[in-house]
Amino acid sequence: MVPEQQFEFIQSLQNCMVACNNCFTACLAEDDVKMMAQCIRLDRECADMCAFLAQAVSRKSPFVSELATVCAFICDACGNECKKHDHEHCQICADACFTCAEACRSMM
Repeated sequence: MVPEQQFEFIQSLQNCMVACNNCFTACLAEDDVKMMAQCIRLDRECADMCAFLAQAVSRKSPFVSELATVCAFICDACGNECKKHDHEHCQICADACFTCAEACRSMM
């Protein structure tokens, strides 16, 4: 992977991680937190996976392709869950997740 590709991929992962963390925090402040439980759970999973993959890419791990496959799956799951909710933070998160999933698929 050329440095520019690597930088853009890591940026996509970081954008998704930030959006998921923001969504996670905002979901905890919603009136019906129980209704947001799955969204919160997937936000955490997705943010953690994106952070891990960004580290793996930056250290040129030989497992980037395999990790990108898993990350795309998790990003799609989180995006699909967030898309179900009308909250702005969920919609922003869903968009970031779907963008990141596409970036991950290009790395497989």
